[in-house]
Amino acid sequence: MIFTETDLKGAYIIEPEKLEDERGFFARTWCAREFEEHGLNPRLAQCNISYNHKKGTLRGMHFQAKPYEEAKLVRCTIGAIYDVIIDLRPQSPTYTQWTAVELTADNHRMLYVPEGFAHGFQTLMDQTEVFYQMSNLYNPQSSRGLRWDDPTFRITWPEMPSIISANDQTYEPFDDEVMPTGKIEP
Repeated sequence: MIFTETDLKGAYIIEPEKLEDERGFFARTWCAREFEEHGLNPRLAQCNISYNHKKGTLRGMHFQAKPYEEAKLVRCTIGAIYDVIIDLRPQSPTYTQWTAVELTADNHRMLYVPEGFAHGFQTLMDQTEVFYQMSNLYNPQSSRGLRWDDPTFRITWPEMPSIISANDQTYEPFDDEVMPTGKIEP
């Protein structure tokens, strides 16, 4: 696997190294040892998929509060997404900054999202499926979110979202002292 750190410390684009022949290719997409060697959380507690009918669907910006923070490894298995993360670690030099990467079924890229980041995406094609590997179990009481259009972050989305869940539209504006749905301790 090829690990390329993004502009946000600790977040990586991971590309599989393909072993190709006349049949196609084989590639590793997960290796606890390689993740540890790069300082990434190798724990795998849960896997999820998200299927999205329409282009323009926006999901996010989601995270889990302490002590249930989770690292994520995100891959698009069908279609394409514009994947966005925001650094919410107060002591980080990239605190409140965001970055995005295009993940597609064709490019096979993955995005490693460390603990303490918000994550969301917008679909770039109809019938898009996203596969997540998480380091922690989902905890509904720790589930939090940020507005996808919060002026604090000024995320540039590919297009105006066509579908957003009612829940994702209820998040309050970002407040550095009090997160949208509860206080997050540093």
